[in-house]
Amino acid sequence: MTSRIEDYAMIGDLGSAALVGRDGSINWLCWPRFDSDACFAALLGTPEHGRWQIAPKDKSAKVTRRYRPNTLILETRFETATGVATLIDFMPPREGSSHLLRHLVGERGEVELHGELILRFGYGAIVPWVTRIDDHTMRAVAGPDMVVLHSSAPFRGEHFRTVGDFSIKAGEKKSFGLSYSLSHEDMPEAVDVEERLAATEKYWTGWAAKNKIACPWNDSVVRSLITLKALTFAPTGGMVAAPTTSLPELVGGARNWDYRYCWLRDATLTLLALMNGGYYEEAQMWREWLLRAAAGSPSQIQIMYGIRGERRLTEWEVPWLPGYEQSKPVRVGNAAHQQLQLDIFGEVMDALHQARQGGLGDNATGWDLERELLKHLEEIWRDPDEGIWEVRSGREHFTHSKAMAWLAFDRAIKSAEMYDLPGPLDRWRQVRADIHNDVCRRGFDTALGSFTRAYGSKNLDASLLLLPAIGFLPPEDPRIKGTVEAIERELLVDGLVLRYDSGRASDGLPAGEGVFLACSFWLADAYLMLGRRDDAVRLFERLLSLRNDLGLLSEQYDPRAKRLVGNFPQAFSHLALVNTASNLSHDQKPAEQRSDAVIEGKRITHKAPLKAEG
Repeated sequence: MTSRIEDYAMIGDLGSAALVGRDGSINWLCWPRFDSDACFAALLGTPEHGRWQIAPKDKSAKVTRRYRPNTLILETRFETATGVATLIDFMPPREGSSHLLRHLVGERGEVELHGELILRFGYGAIVPWVTRIDDHTMRAVAGPDMVVLHSSAPFRGEHFRTVGDFSIKAGEKKSFGLSYSLSHEDMPEAVDVEERLAATEKYWTGWAAKNKIACPWNDSVVRSLITLKALTFAPTGGMVAAPTTSLPELVGGARNWDYRYCWLRDATLTLLALMNGGYYEEAQMWREWLLRAAAGSPSQIQIMYGIRGERRLTEWEVPWLPGYEQSKPVRVGNAAHQQLQLDIFGEVMDALHQARQGGLGDNATGWDLERELLKHLEEIWRDPDEGIWEVRSGREHFTHSKAMAWLAFDRAIKSAEMYDLPGPLDRWRQVRADIHNDVCRRGFDTALGSFTRAYGSKNLDASLLLLPAIGFLPPEDPRIKGTVEAIERELLVDGLVLRYDSGRASDGLPAGEGVFLACSFWLADAYLMLGRRDDAVRLFERLLSLRNDLGLLSEQYDPRAKRLVGNFPQAFSHLALVNTASNLSHDQKPAEQRSDAVIEGKRITHKAPLKAEG
């Protein structure tokens, strides 16, 4: 039986990540990068598509698990009729080769266990050539890839699997290491697992201790920050949306996408979460990644890039994988990278403006690029686009997209005014006013008393909850209040927010999906800005209750089946969690930081984010 998405934990080394099931089975791993071909793909298929399991032979064993406090080290405790043992899974922050390490500790009595390694490259398609070096070491090679197993317990080959049976008594320890390297390089040496464990724990606890967001939900915030850090590719600073592909938004459906890339849409919320948390080094690296990725001809800017800034993210289907719970197709790559989405211009400009306010380097950094982006946006903002939700039904005049185009010019004007940067301010002010008037005239439906998903549409969209957060209109404006009330009437399912009604608003795919967790956090932010603090806290704590036992969230939640759905763990959900917690309890509120704006001739002033020290 397939494990539910919430049954998984993530471990990682700031370059790749693995998902570990509640039963001690690692069913997803891409080496050496998040977006590389998977070595373990059982998550989307069967055990024969690759996994690594160490588990008690006693199938009735009681299993509990936890992360060690303030770390990414997973402990799974097996309690059987004859004894207790704990399996410790972790990946040390990468230095050279990447290592997936498992440390087994006997605590009481004796536990009989079975280990099974099924290594398959290329998303389960390629059986490697395995060489047994000695009783405790083997090497697997296929094309450019090499993986080496070092084990303190004996193992054997059996039907294209590596298996072993062993027991562990109280006070005993056994270690297992799986190391990746390129096949033309020297074979990775065995590492001292206990030494790496201590160093990994020191790294994560030291990193978590830097958090400056003080709130009643501190443990939840720290877990989300650790998750976001783990989704970061350390060499470049890029942050993937999730470490997985094709986990379905509706189990059994076709809404299955590859999220192992970096979206420009996440830029501002990422910067605010990191800066408000006090993580200026990570914020600086993200800003630098953003500038490198967006560099080039403004007409060729993409909505997403690879973790190193790659532009070609060709989408293809993996026919030999049946998909998570038969959710087909399994997709690698993402065709949405070729779409036009006007909102990214606003996100880029806002992110770079927030970076200046946060003291991240020279205020003029990236300004020439920003001016060129605005020159291009001035030419295309009246065009339809595919919008924030990347529809595959054709372009429309999405209200959120136009409002984000407004944001781009607004933030450019503010940066120029605040930091004495050159630019055609009068023309930008005119364009800003033109866009604002256009949105208010064509994107607002007086009969509904609400902004709508697209010009001329009667449908709603949760992205409209961001209008007060970006400062497009103040929260007390009747049009904002009406929009929030309309979304409450039309898009809530069990108190949680749909992106839009996929049965009414065609997006080119079969209708049906879960509620979108980030949108529900946005509603909590809107409640707070409207003065409905009790509603905001109530919704926020409801969302916290949807996390799995380890504090992780996926992209969506199915309120009918009461389970997490979509790619996991999801950066957008955890970014929203951190920023809403900050909104509710911290002097620096991301929603208010973004809404520092000139609105219809009136300046709304809020505090800037805390600045980097030194």
